[in-house]
Amino acid sequence: MKHLLAALALTAGLTGCATRWVVDSEVRSFSSLGTVPAGATYRFERLPSQQASEAQQQQLEAMAGPALERVGLRRDDANPQYTAQIGARVTAELSPWADPWYYQGGMWPGYYRQRPWGYPPGWYGRGWYGGGGYGPVFTPPANPWYAREVSIVLRELPSNRVVYETRARNDGPYTASAAVLPVMFQAALQGFPNPPAGERRVDIEIPTAKN
Repeated sequence: MKHLLAALALTAGLTGCATRWVVDSEVRSFSSLGTVPAGATYRFERLPSQQASEAQQQQLEAMAGPALERVGLRRDDANPQYTAQIGARVTAELSPWADPWYYQGGMWPGYYRQRPWGYPPGWYGRGWYGGGGYGPVFTPPANPWYAREVSIVLRELPSNRVVYETRARNDGPYTASAAVLPVMFQAALQGFPNPPAGERRVDIEIPTAKN
């Protein structure tokens, strides 16, 4: 129900009938930090796979940077006290309200293949052709749905010990990952450096312009 309400709120916002868009994230964090020194510094740490996609990773770092700054961490590649390893994933799925028996374009929608953030979503199905033959087809789902997840891992230097780990999840019908992911990084750091135990919901509002 919460995602249906979010979808309705988004639809209203985009049509000019409302000026609120609330992104709800399910967040889970783990911390061994008590306090963080004032003016604490960090640099981004990239996995080998992330180094191979530099442009994509730069986009993610630009999204996560403001969220890190909000909690008092200042980027300083020359003199960092921590490293920040970040990640994000966007997956195209079938809407939980889609009719699995819906017949579209002369073929039955089939399964969906996941793609990571930064790649165009693709939907691959199998279906019956009008002539009775069976084979692979390419068709978008009638009700696209997007599952998103972001993560941040902080390591203390020079020990390289993990001192903070957090993830945020969100799903919904909207395609605006460029607007949603930065807010999810902000949600993932809610409560830093002493977050509540267990999974929690974090709602953050994105202002939308009225038409």
